[in-house]
Amino acid sequence: MAARPQIVGDSWPSEPGLDAAVSREILDRVSTGRMQATLRLYTPGREVAFGRRDKVSPRYAAACRAATAAGFLGIERLAGGRAAAFTEHTVAFALALPDPSPRESIRSHFTATAEAVVGALRRLGVTAMVGEIPGEYCPGSHSINHGGRIKLMGVGQRLARYATHIGGVIVAARSDLIRRALIPVYEALDVPWDPSTAGAIDDVAAAVGAGDVIDAMAAEFSARYDAVSAPVDESVVAAARTVQSRFVAPGGSIPMGRGDSTGTG
Repeated sequence: MAARPQIVGDSWPSEPGLDAAVSREILDRVSTGRMQATLRLYTPGREVAFGRRDKVSPRYAAACRAATAAGFLGIERLAGGRAAAFTEHTVAFALALPDPSPRESIRSHFTATAEAVVGALRRLGVTAMVGEIPGEYCPGSHSINHGGRIKLMGVGQRLARYATHIGGVIVAARSDLIRRALIPVYEALDVPWDPSTAGAIDDVAAAVGAGDVIDAMAAEFSARYDAVSAPVDESVVAAARTVQSRFVAPGGSIPMGRGDSTGTG
């Protein structure tokens, strides 16, 4: 990573689509040189984030309804191939990097990000490795797993003209919520997967929460890339609000009665 990134923690889990819209606005600004490299680390609400391959499926509408029935808002994310679940027990990250030739750097950006996540998890005492598990949801060669058994992190990438966005989710706790969302969604999409591969850090390391993961990620990126903390510019948020509806899946609305929620802050 050539550029020194800033780390921001702002998030808007109660405003559907806004987190994705903010990440898109940051990517555009980084690509045009109006903003430095930026890493967002935040805790989202309960969402199923659909990728491009889901959106072109004839079963997409049914999958969106399945997400809502499970108590999750359907959103459309910037990067990734298949559906992933976010909850208040996960940590979402969005890294926007300037790059004059982003297409030529796809693999190196994936590799560097995966290595940084592994380093952050080691700070929490979690042994993790890079690689796809057979049957995992939203499969990818740069997923992070524990013991070749359970997936802890998924990552995708979106390119702009002179920048790249690397975005993903780390599951800190409550892997049961991931399965609650994704079993009916993948059934609706008619995409096979093995629910036993959906794991969380607290399945292998007791008393680890989303806040611990955010702290570990911030420390790892600060150590590796001399990153500094900063707030999100209000003009970024204002611009994102004008397009946030584009990132809400068809028929999407904030689900009522989320059940055993412990907050989305």
